[in-house]
Amino acid sequence: MKENVAQKKSIAFAIRIVNCYKYLIADKKEYVMSKQLLRSGTAIGALIKEAEHAESKADFLYKMNIALKEANETSYWLLLLKEGAYLSESEYYALEKDCMELVKLLASIVKTTKANLKR
Repeated sequence: MKENVAQKKSIAFAIRIVNCYKYLIADKKEYVMSKQLLRSGTAIGALIKEAEHAESKADFLYKMNIALKEANETSYWLLLLKEGAYLSESEYYALEKDCMELVKLLASIVKTTKANLKR
């Protein structure tokens, strides 16, 4: 079976997001944005996993497109946490780099799948 790079990266990212969430609630006492970050950051991998057994190419595209939206939302929460001084510049950039890698990967998958559906 072919390695699923998106799934592998999303799982590693989700683990980092869970650890960030734990840090934010324990050390920074931040409960609102951190919960949103946890939800969107872990949803990416869940949607990629769901897409593995999509009912059709259109269903696969739908799930991957939602995963892309969740990755974009995660980027937003990371930015808010940095701007609110809950994350340091280095903490932010380390997570944002991985998040943007997922965004680019998912955008490419969505674009390729859309092109293949039109054929």
